[in-house]
Amino acid sequence: MGLDQKLLGEGEFVVRHMRTHSKALWPALFWFVVLTALLVVGLLFLPEDWHPWSTITVVVIYVFCLFPLVLLPTARWRSTTYTMTNRRIITRRGIINKTGHDLPLRRINNVSYERELLDRMLGCGTLIFTTAAETPVTLPDVPHVERVHVEMTELLFAGEDDAEHLS
Repeated sequence: MGLDQKLLGEGEFVVRHMRTHSKALWPALFWFVVLTALLVVGLLFLPEDWHPWSTITVVVIYVFCLFPLVLLPTARWRSTTYTMTNRRIITRRGIINKTGHDLPLRRINNVSYERELLDRMLGCGTLIFTTAAETPVTLPDVPHVERVHVEMTELLFAGEDDAEHLS
């Protein structure tokens, strides 16, 4: 699902809409496997004379642990988006309380990226936008960060070329 078209200005269009790389879900996946394995072991080895209350207790503990370790991080990942348009960079975060940040392309002085070894293997990285007025804006775990960097550079230079042609 992309950014709603009614949130775009006249003549503005989406160049790329993305979420952070799915590696952000790895801890949640790990905890899901561990908790599910513990649930199965707990249900298999409970004494028969403890049923049904022990089964209910084990399942309640499982769900209680599942929420903060699996469901909440997954919901955060799903609700965090990065959108590049021909005019700005739009970030949106939040499950219940939504926060957003719009960075106009004309304010960006420099675009760079960083990739650690794991990022290089997975094809993601951190995109860094430098402006004159603020501290750098960073977008962590951007999928295909090199391609996004090239697209961003093309957008920035296209804006300068258009200004030169107008003058």
